[in-house]
Amino acid sequence: MHSKKKTKSEIVEQIYKHLQLDLKDIRAVADLFLQEVKDALIDGKSVELRGFGTFEVRDRKGRAKARNPKTGEIVSVKDHSVVAFRAGKDLKSSVWDLNDRKVAEKKD
Repeated sequence: MHSKKKTKSEIVEQIYKHLQLDLKDIRAVADLFLQEVKDALIDGKSVELRGFGTFEVRDRKGRAKARNPKTGEIVSVKDHSVVAFRAGKDLKSSVWDLNDRKVAEKKD
């Protein structure tokens, strides 16, 4: 059975298998890339990765009465920011028929 998630370590390992570069260097590039994305978002910039999607920061209004979904307790939530991701056209079209492919695999 396939795992429902792929970790950064697994992605680094796949890149290593394709490129045969030093594993330590691949890890460093991956970490630097993610840090650059994070820094841009902290600076209020959106990050566009053509063919993949766009990361952006969105502001959320606070509420006096919100409910903690775990405990059911009423809490107040102040104004805050969240990171949002919008899939790009290529990514959307790549996963569009994913459900059909899963059904076809089960039949085989």
